[in-house]
Amino acid sequence: MTPDATPALSSSLSAIPSRDVDQTLVEQLTRQMTHRIERDAMRPGSRLPSIRQLASEMGVSRFTVVEAYDRLVADGHAESRRGAGFFVATKPAAPLAPVPRHPVLAAEGNIDIRWLLRNMFRDTSAAEHAGGGLMPPDWLDAEMVAASVRAVGRTVRDSLLGYGTAQGYAPLRQQLAARLQADGIPAHPDHMLTTSGVTHAFDLIARHLLQAGDTVLVEDPAWPLIFGRLTAFGARPIGVPRGPDGPDLDALARLAALHKPKFFLINAAVHNPTGYSLSAGGAYGILRIAEQHDFIVVEDDTYGELHPGQPIRLAALDQLNRVIHVGGFSKTLAASLRVGYIAAAPAVVQALTDLKILTALPTSELGERTVHRILAEGHYRRHLVRVRARVDMERDRTLKVLLKLGVKVPQLPPAGMFVWGDCGRDTERMARLAAEQGVVLAPGSLFSPGQMPSTRMRFSAATAGNISALRVIESLLQAFD
Repeated sequence: MTPDATPALSSSLSAIPSRDVDQTLVEQLTRQMTHRIERDAMRPGSRLPSIRQLASEMGVSRFTVVEAYDRLVADGHAESRRGAGFFVATKPAAPLAPVPRHPVLAAEGNIDIRWLLRNMFRDTSAAEHAGGGLMPPDWLDAEMVAASVRAVGRTVRDSLLGYGTAQGYAPLRQQLAARLQADGIPAHPDHMLTTSGVTHAFDLIARHLLQAGDTVLVEDPAWPLIFGRLTAFGARPIGVPRGPDGPDLDALARLAALHKPKFFLINAAVHNPTGYSLSAGGAYGILRIAEQHDFIVVEDDTYGELHPGQPIRLAALDQLNRVIHVGGFSKTLAASLRVGYIAAAPAVVQALTDLKILTALPTSELGERTVHRILAEGHYRRHLVRVRARVDMERDRTLKVLLKLGVKVPQLPPAGMFVWGDCGRDTERMARLAAEQGVVLAPGSLFSPGQMPSTRMRFSAATAGNISALRVIESLLQAFD
């Protein structure tokens, strides 16, 4: 047979695709042809059967064959030659390198936020995460999200081909404003901005408010990523001790007088990593100090919807005069949607909108339409009830296990995805040793702007269900005794 000849399908493929198996017809056909190509049953440069021929011999539609061929081209197993058909690739795709057994960074290098992020977003399931910031997929509702994506795709089509609007999808902004108004925050759809998640929101705010050398007050402990972001802008993050009722107000006033900060970033409701929420006294104290020392308050409401009741929100007390309110749906719906929002005074929103266009153009309307549909159909409220119940149950399970292992939790977290435990030993050393065994831990040093050694550790509420990670944690706690 010459290289251009079409091979007989009876000798090339092992079975006729079936509709009675889990894989689709396209997947079955693609898998069989890939298998034959990789085993050199189809030589490089040889012509693949025509679409009509393969469809006839395999008893499938031409559309099925076209999609299978497109997948072979995308995988590097086939080539499409215009007017001539499809051919086995002359340079077959190289096999993927095997994934190492423990793909996390071990003892080398600094254990900092970059280390944690690299390991959180590695393209592998081999690493076990006991301190990550996302819920396990089975706690959420993948089918609800997928159904909304499908529905949006069916109903709008051409609208998804453009950029969208600068401030974000208008019906979603209207919904968000209504939700915030129900919480006492005087948000208006025209004075709101959608973002690609909460991180993008903070990035825009920092670009708007900061210049190199400026000081920003942050909580201590706090979300580690913000320290790196602020440093990247040339700002200096300074920590304010955080307790169960909020930040230490005396320290906040003293640091504000000394450093003249541009803004104070606070996780008011369901604080990361402690799970505490701001008290009324703490909230009024923050606003009083902010007015006295003339700085902005940026309120991070990422985890606020995990609060069991109605948390105190600074934006409601301040009426968006000095407070910028930020929220999103990555934690409660799906991280891949990347839909966040900012509510602020009109002049601030306009400035942030201009920055959004300059730095990233409009945000993805597909994700925003998907979130809008979920909210509009009323699914989200019921979904949140289920998620909160699951989070609370699993956090209590994890608490009991950790306490039994000797981890101390001086004040139990009333809500949220995390347990902020005291291990009684250097948790950075624990994290290094755990990494060598394929487990990613989040040591307390990451959660302070000073990055000083700490005996604290952030544990995910899902830790009790992660048996392999628990075994490593238990062995490390015992090894240090």
